Amino acid sequence: MVTVGIDPHKRVCYAAVVDTAGRRIGPVHKTAGARALPGLLEWARRRSEGAEVLWAIEDGRGLARALADALLLAGQTVVWVPARAMAAQRRLHERTGAKSDAIDAVAVARAHLAAGAMATHRIDARVRLLRLLVDSRADLVQRRTQVANRLIAWAHTWLEHTPGDLTRPRGRAALEATLDAAGLDARVREVFTEALAEAATLSGRITQLETRIRGLVEPLAPHLLAIPGIGHMSAAVLIGEIGDITRFPRAATLAAHTGCAPVPVSSSGRERHRLCRGGNRRLNSVVHIAAVVQRRFHAGAAALLQRLEPVKGKRGAYRVLKRHLIDVIYRAMVADRAGWDPPTTKPHPTN
Repeated sequence: MVTVGIDPHKRVCYAAVVDTAGRRIGPVHKTAGARALPGLLEWARRRSEGAEVLWAIEDGRGLARALADALLLAGQTVVWVPARAMAAQRRLHERTGAKSDAIDAVAVARAHLAAGAMATHRIDARVRLLRLLVDSRADLVQRRTQVANRLIAWAHTWLEHTPGDLTRPRGRAALEATLDAAGLDARVREVFTEALAEAATLSGRITQLETRIRGLVEPLAPHLLAIPGIGHMSAAVLIGEIGDITRFPRAATLAAHTGCAPVPVSSSGRERHRLCRGGNRRLNSVVHIAAVVQRRFHAGAAALLQRLEPVKGKRGAYRVLKRHLIDVIYRAMVADRAGWDPPTTKPHPTN
């Protein structure tokens, strides 16, 4: 088997073939990506000399999604290599500190060889639509938070008043009532009113997206939604970020992907672990929220934390609970995946 490492960019991609020992075979190939797929496949066939080819692409899915889809539909096996793993291989082999697209392409292939198990690429229109909706909702929530923070700052300046939760109608109505009683200049009042209207509009759009997300999540994740601390939005993030759970061969691989796997920091015969600060931070946040909720509402989780906190500290105890939660989430997603229809064979038009 040979591995083709790809460093993706907007207009071009750089591809390099390495053997099982990590040695580069021939020069690096510059291609136009999905638009030049036949030529890329022919180049890989010549370099591999009939051996099986695996395609490893640096995980910039916004840039390389079309190429990954085209390769998958052409019957190829495609895996995603985290950028951090690629950078580690580049530093390991390029001792002079050199960096180029050709060097990165070789490092991508070597990173896959070093790690072994990497997330494989899948095409599923429902998962892609769900991720699109989740990303849109996150963007709207961020914009609403910015507007609310701006209103809070203005309220302190002009009204010497701390408003309530401006993401909710009651909080906005209370601020409007305060404005009515304050007797501000009409121009100042107009600025406040426009910002309040913007916050209300954003809240309405967020509610609409959440309704659509719930409708998509419920048939896809009944077992996942049964886990305490995993609601519809958390389940949507898990499905959107992970996609087909079968691309992870076991729960430990998912734990490493989410940054919930323990990191050994043992020394002098003393065995210790610390929190992992790598992995997918959006997934890590979902698991952490579930752990916090379970501390309050799940007797087993509360007992585990109570038993471990005197020994490992609060953060260490949460690390153990989050690792257990990954096992539960993995089993639930595997059970849910068994009830899905077969993945689509064509990319969704929204991608």
